[in-house]
Amino acid sequence: MADLGIGIVGAAGRMGRALTRAVAESAGCRVVAATESANHPLLGHDAGVLAGMDALGVELFEDANALFETSDAVLDFTIPAVTVNHGALAASAGTILVTGTTGLDADQQAKIMAASKKVAIVQAPNFSVGVNLAMALVEQTARVLGEEFDIEIVEMHHRHKVDSPSGTALGLGKAAALGRGVNLDAVSERGRDGISGARAPGAIGFASLRGGDVVGDHTVMFAGMAERIEITHKAGGREIFARGAARAALWAAGKPAGLYSMQDVLGFKS
Repeated sequence: MADLGIGIVGAAGRMGRALTRAVAESAGCRVVAATESANHPLLGHDAGVLAGMDALGVELFEDANALFETSDAVLDFTIPAVTVNHGALAASAGTILVTGTTGLDADQQAKIMAASKKVAIVQAPNFSVGVNLAMALVEQTARVLGEEFDIEIVEMHHRHKVDSPSGTALGLGKAAALGRGVNLDAVSERGRDGISGARAPGAIGFASLRGGDVVGDHTVMFAGMAERIEITHKAGGREIFARGAARAALWAAGKPAGLYSMQDVLGFKS
């Protein structure tokens, strides 16, 4: 069987370079195309060299249409508007889309859902195997513990991250809400300041910290009377997300159209 041909979006960026390395080092797939934004100074450079490897013979170009026509699967960790456009291109070309973009609004998410009616899309706030295991543990813990345990989620990322709470923190919150059988939007508490009043029973609180070059730290606290349970994941490098994305692309090969998650890829849910 031929290797799965994978295209990388934003291949000159930190995440793009990590994705390039992960695909090149994964059995069963290879980098066949790599894009960057128009007028990027590194257009025409070899994606492998930029990722710190030997040349792959894949030069960065800017044509998104050609990216999807060339690739069996495309890895996209960009911004919501770009990801929505890529969803439409994936549906048109029949190309698998694996996306870790966070911060999509309801309308943008609906467009990704529409695209998934025509092609397999794997969408996750975090592609780390460890984070997804943590999400499964959070769901199970929330299911077992009652509302006498308050749930607080604390996350920290590098100073350049633009969305808050992080997509991973929201994913952990959704896991906790699922375990309790509630809708996260109905119980979410964010940005306490001043005289905020007593904590609402059953609330799931979020706190976001930004600074330095932190790749991503997340802790879910279940705080009860005289005891506290904490589930923590600390990311040491972007390669953990990149390896998971490559794994997701290989898993999605041959799958019917649909919107899948990393939980599906790992077999945590049917």
